[in-house]
Amino acid sequence: MKAAVFSDSHGLTNLMCEALRRCSVDVIIHLGDHDRDAQELRLEFPHIPLYSVRGNCDLASMAPDRETVQLGSVKALICHGHLYRVKYSLDSLVYAAMEAGASLALYGHTHIPDQRDIGGVRLINPGSAGTGRRPTWALIETFDNGGIACDIKEL
Repeated sequence: MKAAVFSDSHGLTNLMCEALRRCSVDVIIHLGDHDRDAQELRLEFPHIPLYSVRGNCDLASMAPDRETVQLGSVKALICHGHLYRVKYSLDSLVYAAMEAGASLALYGHTHIPDQRDIGGVRLINPGSAGTGRRPTWALIETFDNGGIACDIKEL
């Protein structure tokens, strides 16, 4: 299964739409800031399932703070990250993923792309899809054996 993961688009959807037109994915995930961008993606790509969560800038959003989703054989915890204080430590996020039985945790908030393994949990931050000199996103592929491949791409 292939997933396009975006975060921190802050009202800029054009580059995300271009990326989605260039590649074939099974699911889109938007990790907050701004949730209305996720709504625009839903309208533009109605045939692709989309999961979204609320970020710290999404004050009026009805999206959940976090969600657990199944990406093929891999269970993933998706969140913006601010409630887990990811700018300071990833420990709380790792524990939340473990508690949810997830081997993958997707988060944003820092605007810095990153991927690492901690305590048996694969943590992936796609960076910012909307701000900064080089906006980024993550193309994640999950495999039947539980494997996870991630490619951080520039928009």
